[in-house]
Amino acid sequence: MGKHKKVDIKKRRKKLLKERRKEFQKKDIKIEKKTTNELDVRLEKETKLYWIRAITGALSAFIGRFIFGFIGWLLFTWMLVWWFLFPFIVSFLILKFEYNKEDWAWKNIFLPGIGIFFFLFMIVSVFIHTLLKFLPSFSSILELFI
Repeated sequence: MGKHKKVDIKKRRKKLLKERRKEFQKKDIKIEKKTTNELDVRLEKETKLYWIRAITGALSAFIGRFIFGFIGWLLFTWMLVWWFLFPFIVSFLILKFEYNKEDWAWKNIFLPGIGIFFFLFMIVSVFIHTLLKFLPSFSSILELFI
């Protein structure tokens, strides 16, 4: 029988470790690449709409009560206009989202952020109304200019 080859275990081990490190690096790179599917895109759109609705709720209450001085039914109508129309303006004109004609539904635009809009609108408008009631004979900034 022939001679057995002498195997250097340390060199062989180093070589195997290098190969494994390369494999792990390739796997990490594959994991890091973001896969975008329809659900992720829709959730990203809904998240943007949600936070825009939150900001819009607070700002529309501030503008409606502090600047224009709306109270009661006028403030309610002001809120409804911003509540129903502004999300469509944002999604189609400002952010220019593209929706599939087959999957499109008005609920995808209308529903995200309804609660936060209403909540922030009520809190901001009540807070500003309360502050303005402490100031005698002052109901809005618009009153100063007229």
